[in-house]
Amino acid sequence: MQITQIAGFLGCGKTTLMLVLAKQLAGMKQHKVALVVNEIGAIPVDGKVIEESGLRVKDIGGGCICCEVAASFAKTLYSLYKDFSPEHVLVEPTGVAVPHQVKLAARMAGRDAKVSMGPAIVLFDATRPAELLDMEMLGRLVVTQLKDADIIAVSKVDEVEKTSIDESVLRIRQVNEHAETISLSSFTGLGVDQLVERIIGWKE
Repeated sequence: MQITQIAGFLGCGKTTLMLVLAKQLAGMKQHKVALVVNEIGAIPVDGKVIEESGLRVKDIGGGCICCEVAASFAKTLYSLYKDFSPEHVLVEPTGVAVPHQVKLAARMAGRDAKVSMGPAIVLFDATRPAELLDMEMLGRLVVTQLKDADIIAVSKVDEVEKTSIDESVLRIRQVNEHAETISLSSFTGLGVDQLVERIIGWKE
């Protein structure tokens, strides 16, 4: 059971991308795909939207899976492993989660279930690079997320000019020069096939 997280700050397009990736993965070799959605607050909302696609969905509310509800996250992964046995689990942490901590929390499930880690995919919204990186507190969080990324998907590229995309890529590489950078539009499908290939071919 491979666990791949789709991370990034609020409003970067995580839920939309998860749906697109899940449908493509599920259509390949009849793979079973599960989604784990983490919302801060008492009533998760994204999971209700995702469930309409017919995929197996688990909501974890009440805190962030990389800290307050890490144990619940591990139990959820074990439950999926035991009851559903998916090839792929796509995890959408909260917009303030740190990918490295999410990985550590996911590995807790490895004590009881056979799990492997897929890539940490972090979305970076091409429509607001200055807002994401220049604000003091927000910038620190986004930089930490980018540093933890295995793959950085520059999202919403269909909404901006090429110069804006180039600016985002330049700033991203100043933070993390090792991660692969992929231009992404969940609306047009640009970059989606690349991400699917990376997920399927990923080796820890």
